[in-house]
Amino acid sequence: MLGVHYGGSVMDFGNLATNLLGQMAFFHLTPGNYMMIGVALVFLYLAIRRGFEPLLLIPIAFGMLLVNIYPEIMYSPEESSNGVGGLLWYFFTLDEWSILPSLIFLGVGAMTDFGPLIANPISFLMGAAAQLGIYTAYFLAIFLGFSGKEAAAISIIGGADGPTSLFLCSKLGQTQIMGPIAVAAYSYMALVPIIQPPFMKLLTTDKERRIKMEQLRSVSKLEKILFPIIVTIVVCLILPSTAPLVGMLMLGNLFRESGVVKQLAETASNALMYIVVILLGTSVGATTSAEAFLNVTTLKIVFLGLIAFIFGTIGGVLLGKLLCKLTGGKINPLIGSAGVSAVPMAARVSQKVGSEYDPTNFLLMHAMGPNVAGVIGTAVAAGTFMAVFGV
Repeated sequence: MLGVHYGGSVMDFGNLATNLLGQMAFFHLTPGNYMMIGVALVFLYLAIRRGFEPLLLIPIAFGMLLVNIYPEIMYSPEESSNGVGGLLWYFFTLDEWSILPSLIFLGVGAMTDFGPLIANPISFLMGAAAQLGIYTAYFLAIFLGFSGKEAAAISIIGGADGPTSLFLCSKLGQTQIMGPIAVAAYSYMALVPIIQPPFMKLLTTDKERRIKMEQLRSVSKLEKILFPIIVTIVVCLILPSTAPLVGMLMLGNLFRESGVVKQLAETASNALMYIVVILLGTSVGATTSAEAFLNVTTLKIVFLGLIAFIFGTIGGVLLGKLLCKLTGGKINPLIGSAGVSAVPMAARVSQKVGSEYDPTNFLLMHAMGPNVAGVIGTAVAAGTFMAVFGV
């Protein structure tokens, strides 16, 4: 009996060891998984070591890392063996329902000062011009064989606005390409300091880059309170489908400017914002499993996103040059590049490039005008696509 018991113990141990080894991810990962893990590590390096928008890249990269080591973390209840979905699948469901993108806009509104835009309304034009990239990418995507709705969802990457990209993708029912679109949009947002400067310098002269702009006028408290209310009424009456984004953006800003709900403003711009960034970032990263991400369609989307972003930058700078001529050299064309809605990264890039040629030139507040106008412009572009496709 002792021999049998001993033999059984050895057999049990052998089974346990076999089961344990079988559960290890090493034996189930494909070369594609290892490639995506490598990409995730590069993103983490860029975020932590190089400081490229760590609030965005760290959650995205970690979600990418997790899903390629343990794919079941993104399984839906139908795919799961026990009928319970993976953790990040539930996070991603909030993306598909447009809840997280709208809450991000609430937080952005609570953090944003629209004063530079109110003080210099011509900034609206540069914010609008920067949407050139969206429409360029739309027609190019059609040319490459994407459907109208797919092209619209892809093209919004040109606004450098991740939440709007997710929102439009969901509304148009293009969830099958939401992962590549979201990763491209957020990656380009984080890489603004690398992508924009070469085109800004290419399109402007040394003299234009050194232009010092006049100090903006002071904006009254009443103007700042009325602005979000008026924008909400006007934009949502023209394009009702933009109400979730524009409405949340302006509600957050009204929290900030009214001065009577400081607790709500602080919660929206801090605790709530960071919680949503964690949920959104990790779930977006988790859409990049090797099976879903490593294909020709993804490469096309990433390419189109880059083209959209570049042409958005070009559109803003070129209109800045035109306004510079029309105003007799009072507008520095560099601020036009901030018309893409990566707030406040794009405005910081305008400031950085300008200061390289004249360290005493302070363009940041001037660039914030086109920058926040770009946020509204991208939301309007998304609403236009929804109206065109009857959503």
